[in-house]
Amino acid sequence: MKTILITGANKGIGFETAKQLAKLDFQVIITGRNEGRLSAALAELQQINKSAQMLVMDVSKTESIAQAVETLTEKDIQLDVLINNAGIIEDKDRSILNKDFSVFENTMNTNAHGALKVAVSFLLLMKKPSKIINISSSGGSMSEPVGGWSPAYCVSKSMLNAITRHLSFELKSRSIAVNAVCPGWVQTDMGGDSAIRPVEKGAETPVWLASEASQKITGKFFRDKKEIDW
Repeated sequence: MKTILITGANKGIGFETAKQLAKLDFQVIITGRNEGRLSAALAELQQINKSAQMLVMDVSKTESIAQAVETLTEKDIQLDVLINNAGIIEDKDRSILNKDFSVFENTMNTNAHGALKVAVSFLLLMKKPSKIINISSSGGSMSEPVGGWSPAYCVSKSMLNAITRHLSFELKSRSIAVNAVCPGWVQTDMGGDSAIRPVEKGAETPVWLASEASQKITGKFFRDKKEIDW
């Protein structure tokens, strides 16, 4: 049984991805900051696959990531797939000219720095071969027009895309594939009620990359299981 860890997986795309992978008989480890919500999500997940586990981890805090790595090391758990899904959009994220730089800093710390710290910290537990999947956004694209929404979030996803490419370059020799996913505008707490895509569709591509896609695919950006421009 292959083991997959998904950050920020107590709701939304992360939780739907966990459910779909659990149905495919993967051992799924879900992580999140809120222990109560995580426990509730785990209970539902274990109705699908009893092997599911949870791990409290705040990707914005280096010490929390280190503790999570230590916990899995003590359990002798190694990972076939790591999915960096945890992300935030702040309510005040409305203009790049915002003088409250904490909005920008907090967003970057979770969405970009956090994903990089998780990837690097968990390398000791990654099997050979294995995969890292980063959940990005069309907002992070450098080839599509600027949408005028949540600029700190969009910039953080541009950085995550760059991180994906550099990780892919450095980890290819270790047989670790690294790719990014644009799930689209999905009906979640973050996406809102106006979103045009069901959460099942948002989870489709990360599930495909984790379960079916060739190990040889690396350094790419995908939407709907098709490569797109950065």
